[in-house]
Amino acid sequence: MAAEIVRVTTEEQLQLGLKIRKEVFVKEQKVPVEEEIDQYDCIGPDAHHLLVMDGETAAATGRLTYYREGTAKMQRIAVLKEYRDKGYGRVLLLALEELARELGLETSILDGQCQAEKFYTKLGYRVISEQPFYDAGILHVRMQKDLQ
Repeated sequence: MAAEIVRVTTEEQLQLGLKIRKEVFVKEQKVPVEEEIDQYDCIGPDAHHLLVMDGETAAATGRLTYYREGTAKMQRIAVLKEYRDKGYGRVLLLALEELARELGLETSILDGQCQAEKFYTKLGYRVISEQPFYDAGILHVRMQKDLQ
């Protein structure tokens, strides 16, 4: 796997990530586009976006926002269908965690789709929500990991 992690610093890179998210969340999972795109979908101090590049192709994307003091919120983690089962989701999440540590954050939380709960558990996350909840019509659980 020749995956390269890219920190998004240009509008062009940001659009590559949004294109992946529209493919995965809007087209595949039927999330309304107005729920998918939000105020953190820009380049600025409040959100950090990453891409996983497979050669010239943007294969996966995710972002980190600030949840509360010392805590990163991992969001919008998406891998294009043809790149799933290649370890790109894992590479992406580990890169987001590394970025969180560089930013001085100690904890990572995410709202994982229930179908991806095992994936996150394998990477050290534990469920902290009392029960699954709906976000954009899809069942999720809130999960947390200590980054220390």
